[in-house]
Amino acid sequence: MTASQTAEIAGLYRYPIKGLTPESLPRAPLRIGQTLPADRRYAIENGPSGLDPEAPAWKPKIQFLMLARNERLASLDSRFEDATNRLTIRKDGQIVASGDLETAAGRTAIEDYFAENFQPELKGPPKVLSGRDHSFSDVARKVVSIINLDSVRAIETMLGGAAVNPLRFRANLYAKGWPAWSELDLVGETLAIGEARLKVVKRIVRCPAVNVDPETAQRDLEIPPTLSRNLGHMDCGIYAEVIADGEIGVGDAIAVEAPKLV
Repeated sequence: MTASQTAEIAGLYRYPIKGLTPESLPRAPLRIGQTLPADRRYAIENGPSGLDPEAPAWKPKIQFLMLARNERLASLDSRFEDATNRLTIRKDGQIVASGDLETAAGRTAIEDYFAENFQPELKGPPKVLSGRDHSFSDVARKVVSIINLDSVRAIETMLGGAAVNPLRFRANLYAKGWPAWSELDLVGETLAIGEARLKVVKRIVRCPAVNVDPETAQRDLEIPPTLSRNLGHMDCGIYAEVIADGEIGVGDAIAVEAPKLV
């Protein structure tokens, strides 16, 4: 991909609670070394993780309820309110749990729901963990995840035309305009979105979570094996670190910044 090839932000999402509903954003501020605001700020511990709430450190996702193993999470519709720290969970249109995640009573209300309804999958009492400035990401670095929509379309072709909802990939930023798979060659490059700058640091190796349909909560596709058979790897998407502040939004151009001449 050359510096002249640009893409456009087609979708912008955050995931306040790891494994639960994506929340669409029209715009969002990016800050150096940070995720999107409140992205993966909370997680639901599945058995003791050893996390120190006063000094949270990265833990593998197996320590939490997650789509890779707990696809029923996709059947829940959750909404998080920044002003009140309130999480509201609906099932089949009905509110089944609600609580302020920064209070003991609010966390207990959410934990009680999962304790009652996710018993077969639990390895211990479910516990809502607040990361504060920590992010319960799949990787230890604070990153913004990016998916190329043309690569998703290429996966549909590999699957014989099966529709693939891009939200299966739980990205923060969905880009349109790049050729399929060209984003994988951007590791080490800098992306410019308005005043913001993001350094691409890693390709994303896909796990079984992407096999879960976010609308039906059914594990109905085999995407990582399909990638492996067709491409020789299971990568789809890239992680980038914010290296310059700026606000980004749907419709903004994404440019590959040319290296500065010295």
